Amino acid sequence: MLPGLGTDPDAIPGFEPDRYSPIGGVVDDPVGVAEASDGRVRVQDEGSQLAALALSRATPVRAGERWLDLCAGPGGKTAVLAAEAAASGAVLAANELVPARAELVRNAIAGVPLAVEVHEADGREVDAAALGAPGGFDRILLDAPCTGLGALRRRPEARWRKAPSDVAELTRLQGDLFDAAVRALAPGGVLAYVTCSPHTAETHGTLNAALQRWDGRLRQLDTQAVVQALSRHPLDLAGAHETVQLWPHRHGTDAMFVALVQRTDGDVAEAADGAR
Repeated sequence: MLPGLGTDPDAIPGFEPDRYSPIGGVVDDPVGVAEASDGRVRVQDEGSQLAALALSRATPVRAGERWLDLCAGPGGKTAVLAAEAAASGAVLAANELVPARAELVRNAIAGVPLAVEVHEADGREVDAAALGAPGGFDRILLDAPCTGLGALRRRPEARWRKAPSDVAELTRLQGDLFDAAVRALAPGGVLAYVTCSPHTAETHGTLNAALQRWDGRLRQLDTQAVVQALSRHPLDLAGAHETVQLWPHRHGTDAMFVALVQRTDGDVAEAADGAR
């Protein structure tokens, strides 16, 4: 259920709250419930809900904040952010390179009473001022293009469309998008780096390389504390507190990776140029 839109879970037949997501639940006919909700209820993996909420609830929201979903298609996380922004007085913009996927984003957010402009551009060339944030964005979601290995439980046939060579190409793209997101952040702004992949090259590899490029300009936040605080029940999380790795066999979700970082300096425009 998209938060803050007045949907009563008790009015949904067979609704059972999710174990972790505070906005999710399980029903017998999810498609039917979603179709009858005027866009206020969506079918979405619990891990995706937690990833979007980790950004919107990482720190208290100030009215007037500007948020960006940099790689928004197909729009599930955008819809959660839009509902959260509407409830807290923030402004959300979305960006998606592929026109067909941008249209999916527009459809996903149609049920949220918030005007969200969906731009169609290469995220690596994002211009915060052109997107309505001349001082930079206060929160950016980078749900980066990835191998999608974390969703194989739902799309097992996808493994036959993957090759080892995909990882190197994708990590370069992830790094470029990460740098663009940092440049678009306002001082003190928070970036959520998210992948639906547990491959360490796409998770810690991309993250650590970016932190080296932006040394002294970014600080990692306690992502585990943020996610635990918003979860209905404690999550069994391993590893450093700066990152969250969800697993199908431990959490019943897709294998989502989430890392929250905060911009600490005032001038990052050229910091990573030529750093690769």
